[in-house]
Amino acid sequence: MVSLARTIRSIQRVGLREWWRQMQYIGDAKSGRYVGRDQFGNLYFENMNAEEEIPGRQRWVDFAQHDYNASQVPPEWHSWLQHIRKDAPPEDPVFAKVTPPWQASYVENLTGTRGAYKSYNTLRPKINAWEPKVKART
Repeated sequence: MVSLARTIRSIQRVGLREWWRQMQYIGDAKSGRYVGRDQFGNLYFENMNAEEEIPGRQRWVDFAQHDYNASQVPPEWHSWLQHIRKDAPPEDPVFAKVTPPWQASYVENLTGTRGAYKSYNTLRPKINAWEPKVKART
């Protein structure tokens, strides 16, 4: 349950329009430090104030698309969101130095969309549908 004081404080920090958008999309008004942006345009935030946030929910993502899913978060940002990494990818010195040359750009999971992979078979089907053979009338 959100207290009235926290609601007023959130409106003052982020503005009425942004507060209303957050209430519609994530059901909670959050404000915090901007940490970075990924290649999809998602914005990442952090608020380490223990009085305002529930433990484990100090980091969050603001998705760029309205139809979002978890596969739109790249692995390096996912590890930061889940508190596996202490520093965010732009701030992490190890991540900045080590980028493997074989690593391709991350692509979200396209299952259920038009871009999904569809396999095809080159063998003849084991069962063929019946096709009637009609002779021409004379």
